[in-house]
Amino acid sequence: MAEEKPAERRLQAISRHLLLPSQLHTQELYLEPKSVISPSPVIIGGMVLDIHAKPYAYPNPGTTTPGKVRYFNGGVARNVAECMSKLGSKPFMISVVGDDVAGDLLMRYWKTARLPTEGIQQLPGIITPAASLIFDCNGELAAAVVSVEAVETFLTPDWIKQFQPNIFAAPVVMVDANLPPHSLEVACQIAARCAIPLWFEPVSVAKSTRIASIVNHVTFASPNEIELIAMANALSPKKGFNFVPAEATKGIGQPVDYLFEQLKPSIQFLLQKGIKMLIVTLGSNGVFFCCGELSFTKSNLNLSTSSFNGIYELMKETCLPKQCVSYVESAQRSIKSFAFHFPALPASVVSLTGAGDCLVGGILASICSGLNVMQSVAVGIAVAKAAVEAETNVPAEFSLSNVADEAKKIISAVKPLLLE
Repeated sequence: MAEEKPAERRLQAISRHLLLPSQLHTQELYLEPKSVISPSPVIIGGMVLDIHAKPYAYPNPGTTTPGKVRYFNGGVARNVAECMSKLGSKPFMISVVGDDVAGDLLMRYWKTARLPTEGIQQLPGIITPAASLIFDCNGELAAAVVSVEAVETFLTPDWIKQFQPNIFAAPVVMVDANLPPHSLEVACQIAARCAIPLWFEPVSVAKSTRIASIVNHVTFASPNEIELIAMANALSPKKGFNFVPAEATKGIGQPVDYLFEQLKPSIQFLLQKGIKMLIVTLGSNGVFFCCGELSFTKSNLNLSTSSFNGIYELMKETCLPKQCVSYVESAQRSIKSFAFHFPALPASVVSLTGAGDCLVGGILASICSGLNVMQSVAVGIAVAKAAVEAETNVPAEFSLSNVADEAKKIISAVKPLLLE
């Protein structure tokens, strides 16, 4: 048998966060028996009823405008969990809703999908989180009002602590920044006890700064350009990071090289702060995937044998293009951090509201199926494409074969970037 090349070994190992030696001794102390809790990804954050208003014509101030108003299941964490469930994963959701009409609508889907509801408390006397989104005639978000006080007030550390066994058994934990800071900290500390990889989803520019108290626990983060800058400034006393977009030309968007040079200082800073992998979303320009040293192993993910099916079988043999392999092989001894550009594919845009959440859901579901992170990012982008072509936040269903075909096209076009 031919000896495996170092670069190939490192690329195969890119998929998982390395268990920290200082945390290994805690695993036996805190981990519940595996026979009690099955390994399921844990998603912690908001469940929101979305109200979408789309006018038929440009609205005039001071009067009503004819259009279409629809209700959708929403919320960043909820969207991520629903997307994962439709890709073959079975996430465990920790959240809160009110005992009202909106809460009943959100819970009804969860029960119909046969997803576990034990982690979702439905409380009388509180208002279920809701978002009123107003779009322009082109389908772009024009304005939005969001009310998530229930998450801020009632998704408490004590509620999260009740589900420590689920977190201890999880292959990965995702938290969204709707969580109040103390709840974020407790969720991250619980995951850290067993070195469970943790994904931080920033939600918005204002809430992305909540990473400041938990950055030491974060394995993955998925900001867009302006959230990335806000996160870096929240961790920097000088707050000297900025991003000045170039003017878009003929709808093509920003040149990728320009975007990367603009964002590189903040990317480097966040990696130096300990975040292992950054997935920077760029809209129609795709994704920058950036990571520290390629010292990751997938053996520490707590996966059930039944996870290795579906998208895993369709994608497991997909490899990076030669230039990416050569990049790692030639630079592995000198470069401390790596970056790659994953392109987006053309799409017939219907709605953009759930695309970022489906990107995260696609990546997480793929990681939990056994794919490496590079393959998973490509799947996430393909899933996001399906999302922008659907009216709902999460498409009613996914064709795994179509997703895999799109992901393979994306992987074939991945390009390495010089981060250092």
